Amino acid sequence: MKSYRTIIMIVLMLLITMGCSKKEEPSEVLNDYLTNWENRDFHAMYEQLSEEVKNKITEEAFIERYEAIYNGMGTENLQVTSSVDSKEQLEPDGDLITIPYSVEMDTIAGSIEYSHRLTLEQDDEGAWLIKWNSSQIFPQLSTGDKVRVKTLEAERGELKDKNGTGLAVNEEANVIGVIPGMLKEDASHTKEKLAELLGISVEEIDKALDASWVTPEVFVPIKTLPMGEDNIEAYVELPGVSSRVETVRTYPLGASAAHLTGYVREISAEQLEELEGYDASDVIGNAGLEKVFEKELRGENGTHIYISTADGDVKETLAKKEPVDGEDIQLTIDAALQQKIYEQFEGDAGTSVALDPHTGDVLSLVSSPAYNPNAFVRGLSGEQWEKWSEDPDEPFLNRFTSRYAPGSVFKTITASIGLETGVTNPEKVRQIDGLHWTKDDSWGDYYVTRVHDKADVNLRDAFVHSDNIYFAQEALEMGAESFLTEAVGFGFGEEIPFPFTIPASNLTNNGEIDSEAQLADTAYGQGQVMMSPLHLALTYTPYLNEGNMLYPSLIEENEPEVWKENLISKETANLVKENLIQVVESPEGTAHTTYIPDAVIGGKSGTAEIKASKEDDNGNENGWFVGFEEDDSEILLVMMVEDVKDRGGSSYVIAKARNVFEYVQ
Repeated sequence: MKSYRTIIMIVLMLLITMGCSKKEEPSEVLNDYLTNWENRDFHAMYEQLSEEVKNKITEEAFIERYEAIYNGMGTENLQVTSSVDSKEQLEPDGDLITIPYSVEMDTIAGSIEYSHRLTLEQDDEGAWLIKWNSSQIFPQLSTGDKVRVKTLEAERGELKDKNGTGLAVNEEANVIGVIPGMLKEDASHTKEKLAELLGISVEEIDKALDASWVTPEVFVPIKTLPMGEDNIEAYVELPGVSSRVETVRTYPLGASAAHLTGYVREISAEQLEELEGYDASDVIGNAGLEKVFEKELRGENGTHIYISTADGDVKETLAKKEPVDGEDIQLTIDAALQQKIYEQFEGDAGTSVALDPHTGDVLSLVSSPAYNPNAFVRGLSGEQWEKWSEDPDEPFLNRFTSRYAPGSVFKTITASIGLETGVTNPEKVRQIDGLHWTKDDSWGDYYVTRVHDKADVNLRDAFVHSDNIYFAQEALEMGAESFLTEAVGFGFGEEIPFPFTIPASNLTNNGEIDSEAQLADTAYGQGQVMMSPLHLALTYTPYLNEGNMLYPSLIEENEPEVWKENLISKETANLVKENLIQVVESPEGTAHTTYIPDAVIGGKSGTAEIKASKEDDNGNENGWFVGFEEDDSEILLVMMVEDVKDRGGSSYVIAKARNVFEYVQ
């Protein structure tokens, strides 16, 4: 029994030994290796290499090279196949077998396909191993060569005005930077001097030099010089300081179109997480039309995957995807007019919209004060950022997308409603005594005021003198329900289709007029009425288009589009227009200072009170003017200046508007 067990043990040991010594067939080795390759299991691939190869490259270096190349190329759908399908084709030539194979892969630059030959070598123990070299990665790859992936940057599309003038363009600029390895012993002195010349802090320079990608020999950009500054001598005289020319986003109109164009900046970490298709070094539109049209302007970067020699020369292209430049966008904006209007504000807080009243083309969108968008591209100092951020006039606030109480420039709507409903008769005379009026005792302490004491007032007088009491009485006669229904027809509560988001204007906070006093206030643009400057401009287009109210357009070559067809009758439109002309032409008119000989200008001025209550004497006033030239008018102008109380009220704004009309003559 004992000898029987011994025999069994010997047999088992022989079987185990025979099993362990069984060698894989060449076809099995090949299939395993190709499968590991397809699965990008580079550790398993390395295990199959011959000892001779392993003595030349470590496992760590082998894996790192494959991963760096494949990850850098964005490799997907890797397929490695061999046409060898029989044992006869794997007959060895001595201790070597050479086998053809093919590789296909998708990369960020397109597909790559190639064919090559793989050699299996039999070692002293009879095992088949892979005789690997660099050409197995790519046939053209030799020792010392590198596979490089270069981004081919798409050029950002430009924003241009109606005449082709650049509003946001790509221009060459001098970039001042530091080569860390060339800084000498007195590096601190160099950085202090450079900071002084650039108007930045030493800490900002150190932050740039401390970036993770910085190496001693690379150029580290510190700041792009301002527009027009071409003298770089004072900078490059400093040890380790150098310069280079780069294409940078430039805004030729600067602050005058800042809220229109916006600006680009390097993408933030938060944006990088939220958005697809961006890299950490990309720029992105952060405000204005740069942000609105980011998709169209950005374009699509290309990629060049190639093999370079040790000297850095291109040896062979593996794949190349050409960049697609962004679209140029031509706007309806008139750059010269935009700048002229902005200059009129002279730093005052306010806004302006100018449009062609016959097409709806927006000619200018101005918000003042503003900031210089070039600073965000060429280098914004902490001091400048703090100054803008703490400015009580809020230069970062886009006022042409905000809403305001319109005051008396709203009276055209009240007059139109009255004429359309038959309540207002242009010949009817209202008897009004004094500068204050209240309907009866039920109004308590509430009263309506006017600035011109005239006893007999018809519609023309009410426009010329901007008589609040007249329009309040007209609205009361219409009644709240009728007034509100008709007024809503002018686009209140509706969103305006426009590249910028324009908040809907409102007549009331809750959709109802709750009292006669509120109705009276609403009639002359106070109460709860809030309008955007663009919407206000559009409500004046019916008077120059036989009663049709237009949509706005910001893109050149868009066809004019009617928003509210036959909003009012031609008769009403012409009558209101004639009264607006009298506001300017009559020596008594509130906007007479806009009068220009040989030009027929119509318009309406107004002040809107901004205060907590009727008794609040410390409230403020915004001054308004809306005007147009009658004959072949190509401009309808809206201007508003904040805080005009004790500065002449709306007259302060009218003087600025006159300068604009003189300019366009």
